Amino acid sequence: MRNLLLATLLVATGCMALPTQAGVFGKKPEVAADEAVAASMTAVTIWVDASWGFRNQGAANSLNRVHQVFDRRGYRVHSVVPYVENGDLQGFFVTYEKR
Repeated sequence: MRNLLLATLLVATGCMALPTQAGVFGKKPEVAADEAVAASMTAVTIWVDASWGFRNQGAANSLNRVHQVFDRRGYRVHSVVPYVENGDLQGFFVTYEKR
């Protein structure tokens, strides 16, 4: 419950502070990163899905891939918040900030 509340608060706060970041959810990491660069965003939050495949391996691989994409565009990881629903890991809200 605490993780759900924290994730909801993070998304709501981020969307109020930077309305343009809401548009990056549900996109490929490369597209989201390119849009963040084009919009000169100082911070961006994306969703990394972990609800399919091997969660222990797939989730880590997905996070590594997204981190690499954003790193190449000058962003660093600010926070990673897991989202768990009914005891199952669904994914992560990952916030990056411009270096």
